[in-house]
Amino acid sequence: MNTHQPQIQQTVDAPTAAPADSDEQAHRAAVYSLLAALLRDYPEQVALDYAAQLPTANDESRSGLGLAFSMLALAARHTPAAGLRDEYHALFIGLGRGELVPYGSWYQTGFLMEKPLGQLRADLATLGFERNDDVREPEDHIAALCEVMAYLITENATAATQRRFFESHVAGWAGTFFEDLENAENAVFYRSVARLGSSFVDIEHRYLTLFD
Repeated sequence: MNTHQPQIQQTVDAPTAAPADSDEQAHRAAVYSLLAALLRDYPEQVALDYAAQLPTANDESRSGLGLAFSMLALAARHTPAAGLRDEYHALFIGLGRGELVPYGSWYQTGFLMEKPLGQLRADLATLGFERNDDVREPEDHIAALCEVMAYLITENATAATQRRFFESHVAGWAGTFFEDLENAENAVFYRSVARLGSSFVDIEHRYLTLFD
């Protein structure tokens, strides 16, 4: 849904097991892929078109996730791709630094390129992933972590593998990141992305804890 280079690429197959519910797993992977596409760089029109066709919440599906889908779809329908470059730049790039720093090491230690990144790289290598040579971003970028989760789900990685990666590298900081994004001064379109991220991370945490 986005032609920008992925930040992480798979080099060997992840540990596999038959999925319990293929439709459910496809839905999970699609949400992770959408978040990655919207967060790795400014969204291209193909990503906005995909977001625009997300289902609208009705009276029976006004859950946090259902409303988040509706808000993102509405924002995507009314936001031209050309205008999002400036918003993305202000939020994540800026002059020297954007309003937010979307890296796990930063959120967990207050610094970039710290111990959490080293631990992430070791786990990625074990799972058969490496950074794309065309991408300069460290692997603990929020979009890269969403990409890895999507890959693990798509390749039918065991529930234990998914849970271990999520709890080790996503759960401890992604919720705070999305809360900061929702409240960011420069966030307009990205406020709806943040609401989807917050709702989905919360659901993923509860879903993956079922597999003790």
